[in-house]
Amino acid sequence: MKLRFILYLIGFSAFVGSLGQNLYSPLLGQVEQHLHTTGYMVNLSVSLFTMALAVMQIVFGPLADRKGRRKILLPALIVYAAASLGCAFAPSVWQLLCFRLLQGISSAVIPVVAAAVIGDLFQGKDRAKGMGTYQLVLMLAPAIGPLIGGIIGQHYGYQGAFIFLAVLVLAVWAVSAAVLPETKPEHSGQRRFSLTNFSVIAKHPISGTILLYGFVQCFAYFVFLVFLPQMLSQLYHFMPAQTGVVLLSLSGCSITSIKLGTWIQNYFGNRRALFYSFLLHALTVILFAFTAMSSLSFLILAVCLFGFAMGLTMSMPSVILTELFSEERATAIGVYNLVRYLGMALGPMLGSVLYAHGSFTLLFLTSGILFLTAVLVGKGWMGSFAMAAPKKVEG
Repeated sequence: MKLRFILYLIGFSAFVGSLGQNLYSPLLGQVEQHLHTTGYMVNLSVSLFTMALAVMQIVFGPLADRKGRRKILLPALIVYAAASLGCAFAPSVWQLLCFRLLQGISSAVIPVVAAAVIGDLFQGKDRAKGMGTYQLVLMLAPAIGPLIGGIIGQHYGYQGAFIFLAVLVLAVWAVSAAVLPETKPEHSGQRRFSLTNFSVIAKHPISGTILLYGFVQCFAYFVFLVFLPQMLSQLYHFMPAQTGVVLLSLSGCSITSIKLGTWIQNYFGNRRALFYSFLLHALTVILFAFTAMSSLSFLILAVCLFGFAMGLTMSMPSVILTELFSEERATAIGVYNLVRYLGMALGPMLGSVLYAHGSFTLLFLTSGILFLTAVLVGKGWMGSFAMAAPKKVEG
């Protein structure tokens, strides 16, 4: 019972960490008006949070392996709450930017520690199930976060949303301080950390494949998030509220398939589950490219298939990484998260280049082919390793 409670506590912690971005996204217009600033500066407050969140993964990962999960999580939660209050009461956009940067730095601890704790506490099939439950709770943030932020912002302004977030973070801190044990294995972090730790994770055929898959998947996902609303507006004349429903359906389909992905991983094994789930996800991008412009019904169906396939893959990489690197679990998760965030950042940028000629088909087809090529390359890497060391691959 206590393990199950800790699992949900860790999941809710990651949910609260993700709210730092999801609560805020529908309130950017309010911030621009209240602080008398520009859209560029407000968008910069989003980018600073994301960049800090990405870069600090590879700082806090090794730190959690050496110093312990609890020792870095609890102070980070206090800083996160304080930064959220700072965002609420910042009198100028420059101060808001500083507090948003601090928010991103402190919230970066949460996903690293969360995945490491699950890897520490659960073994074998239970680890896959635990990671699936964690991802299920985490996926609720992008699904309902903007809705909660919009409701609070409508009645209490963006300041109310940040205060609400600070209260949630302090509640998580209080419960974590009371019940979360130190889960770092005794043998973890005994070796002196060096940059070669990152090299080992990147060069290992299995973890290297996972990093590649994570990058291209997040690249394709953010192409969807940025350009799908434009497609709906231009081709089908959707209003923002209608577009929100379509994006909500994408998240909803991901949530429904996370547990199925856990079962697939436990039944078929790590390598086969990883390859075929990501292969399916890549194929849904190509399917979307060929069908989305033919009718609205086909577009919505393709979006739902994309979300469903993404949900299948959500917990697999973290489970495999925590099994492969038992002494550097947090470091491995930190590197994986960093690569994913890089994919998120590059997706909209390169997508804009691909969309320069105004062709949605070219944009999504190119993204899908890139995704598919990466999946097949990763399959080759894993296959060569399987022949050399078959027992290590299945975990």
